[in-house]
Amino acid sequence: MQSQATYHYKVVRQFALMTVVWGIVGMLVGVIIAAQLAWPALNLSELGEWFHFGRLRPLHTNAVIFAFGGCALFATSYYVVQRTCHAPLFMPRLAAFTFWGWQAVIVAAIITLPMGLTTSKEYAELEWPLDILIALVWVSYATVFFGTIAKRKVSHIYVANWFFGAFILTVALLHIVNSAAIPVTFWKSYSAYAGAQDAMIQWWYGHNAVGFFLTAGFLGMMYYFVPKQAGRPVYSYRLSVVHFWALIFTYMWAGPHHLHYTALPDWTQSVGMVFSLILLAPSWGGMINGVMTLSGAWHKLRTDPILKFLIVSLSFYGMSTFEGPMMSIKTVNALSHYTDWTIGHVHSGALGWVAMISIGSVYYLIPRMYGKTEMYSVPLITAHFWIATIGIVLYIASMWIAGVMQGLMWRAVNADGTLTYSFIESVKASYPFWNIRLIGGILFLTGMFLMLYNTIKTISGEKTYNAPVLEPAAAH
Repeated sequence: MQSQATYHYKVVRQFALMTVVWGIVGMLVGVIIAAQLAWPALNLSELGEWFHFGRLRPLHTNAVIFAFGGCALFATSYYVVQRTCHAPLFMPRLAAFTFWGWQAVIVAAIITLPMGLTTSKEYAELEWPLDILIALVWVSYATVFFGTIAKRKVSHIYVANWFFGAFILTVALLHIVNSAAIPVTFWKSYSAYAGAQDAMIQWWYGHNAVGFFLTAGFLGMMYYFVPKQAGRPVYSYRLSVVHFWALIFTYMWAGPHHLHYTALPDWTQSVGMVFSLILLAPSWGGMINGVMTLSGAWHKLRTDPILKFLIVSLSFYGMSTFEGPMMSIKTVNALSHYTDWTIGHVHSGALGWVAMISIGSVYYLIPRMYGKTEMYSVPLITAHFWIATIGIVLYIASMWIAGVMQGLMWRAVNADGTLTYSFIESVKASYPFWNIRLIGGILFLTGMFLMLYNTIKTISGEKTYNAPVLEPAAAH
């Protein structure tokens, strides 16, 4: 037998805790900028430009995606790869560097983005010195992850590790290619690409940041934590393998759907649309595989709030991956683009899928990382689930309605061909929905504070895990 002590859990604990902390920071900034849209005076112009929506918005996206989501991915991948390979982390000191290096990137983003130091590339706003640090951390991450797989004590590589591995490799490729730049000063650079080529490479990166950072990595979580929490095997292991290969091949081609009706060649736009529609099949295959893993264990949903988080996240994943391909159709995109419908779609994925599965996975991890039987308060997890779910529904429903309304108002024309509404009229009509969105965001943030409290009480609590914690080892 092989004891738990042989695994390197310190880095998992660190990333799990920072997932909660950065979740609060990122979502707090999101609530602030949502409030700024409802009440523009909150831009605090008299204090300078640092608090403007345009400065805080990229801080929000970076904090939620790369700080909150990134820490969740690091924590879960380091945990899963050790448990499924029956081997401790390869080069644990390098793993420690990935933690401190990633936190340094996040803190640098918190400082530089409000200062206006930005490349202005979506999800890739950080300037070239930080891009180099990200690349160093990521190569170190890949070394630790694949090194652990190479020294595994079992011949099989569990499917969750395929998803984590694809996410790590692809994000490295995307980041290094898209961030290629010519430095002018220490905090200013210009992209190595220009014009339509720059846009094409940016959205090859931007959509695959969604496809691999925000989908493949979190599917790795799903394939480990859903079966574990449900106490059931994956519904179809064969489907999981088909899901993997179909998803990673198809996702790479979907980026041009962000550039409909632009200077990008029309055939390229059409290729992006077609692959986006094909993407529905592997996405729903994965969603069905996750949900059907509960076959024979549906009764657990009544009493297990962690399972509620995990399964509802899959419901949002299914909904978002239906909505995305539909919005990639050119005629639909003509209505939806530049409207709040896109914001609703992004947050149904970011809050409903990414945040919910991260929260469920971290609730699974925390007690095990600190030798406890369970979280301090299971009823608090249940409260968190319902508060978060109501918050998401308010958020995305208000954005859907506002978005469709905006698209229709912008397209409306009078009999003589003049526009029926001025732009400012569409802004005025959006205000009630922006207020509802703010309420939804506040509710979701409230749930994160409950999680922080529950986590602190769990770590300092007395619910010790008395059962022997042993892991089967290979015969050799």
